[in-house]
Amino acid sequence: MTSPSSVGLAIETSGLTKRFGHQAAVDGIDLAVPRGAVYGFLGPNGSGKTTTIRVMLGLAAATSGTVSILGRSMPDRGRDVLPRVGALVEGPAFYPFLSGAANLRRLDSADRDASPATRAARVADALDRVGLTHAAGKKVRAYSLGMKQRLGIAHALLSPRELLVLDEPTNGLDPQGTREVRALVRSLAADGATVFVSSHLLAEVEQMCTHAAVMSAGRLVAQGTLDELRAVGRPRVTVRTPDVDVAARVLRDLGLDPAAPASVGAGPVPDGEDVLLTAPQSDPGVPAEAISAALVTAGVRLRGFGVDGATLEDRFVALTGEGFEVAQ
Repeated sequence: MTSPSSVGLAIETSGLTKRFGHQAAVDGIDLAVPRGAVYGFLGPNGSGKTTTIRVMLGLAAATSGTVSILGRSMPDRGRDVLPRVGALVEGPAFYPFLSGAANLRRLDSADRDASPATRAARVADALDRVGLTHAAGKKVRAYSLGMKQRLGIAHALLSPRELLVLDEPTNGLDPQGTREVRALVRSLAADGATVFVSSHLLAEVEQMCTHAAVMSAGRLVAQGTLDELRAVGRPRVTVRTPDVDVAARVLRDLGLDPAAPASVGAGPVPDGEDVLLTAPQSDPGVPAEAISAALVTAGVRLRGFGVDGATLEDRFVALTGEGFEVAQ
């Protein structure tokens, strides 16, 4: 039975745990994925993302805890739920000597709920949505990794889905392919689907997701809308100047703690070259006009100045203690 609080959730887990021997790969996580969201599931490699997805979809058994997908308990109601879910997990696997279209036709024929009469149209539409119409007749062994990734997404789209679960969907894609997948994810959400995207690429999550969760060492350390996650972090002061020593002293006098300066260019910092100083804001923050006035009064030549909101990268590094890849 679905609780009233769960009606608006596409995915809900409670205390979900998966152990391998004495090691907890997933440790008591409580996910809440709203319907209609593009939900980024973030974490460094080995943080438990793929194991969580496998348990959610019934591909692995939970040690303890519960999973609900589209308001139905998993894996008990998997037969009812899974036809409404499309998934790409741990990379696509296809017959290398068959064409992309032939692979999709075989996969579609294995779906007992799929009508043979409309199979050709479904395959053609799925290939078109991922930009592979031109390669429909090419054998998969000749596909690039990015093309195989898109074919995997096409498989997930063979039938209308209420929920798409995509594990690292832009893996192996060039920048153009990445943009196409990003646009595809947005279009799926615009059509009413919920999209759950596992990724370690912050830039991708920021550009296509409405919500995110952060995993670290098997634990869920944060989740919410992107704005909610950013709001927890502290804003940063940035100062670009050739007078780095004086600027750093002024910031310290104001109660700010500037990080080691970084050259705007590459290599060692020659005398007189612009240098970028950053410092987290104190709490309560020092007004921007007070900072700039103090710098000017001290004779600092300002080439750039700003007080920027906290970034997702700042927040995630603070939560996990690890860096994230920010570009592909």
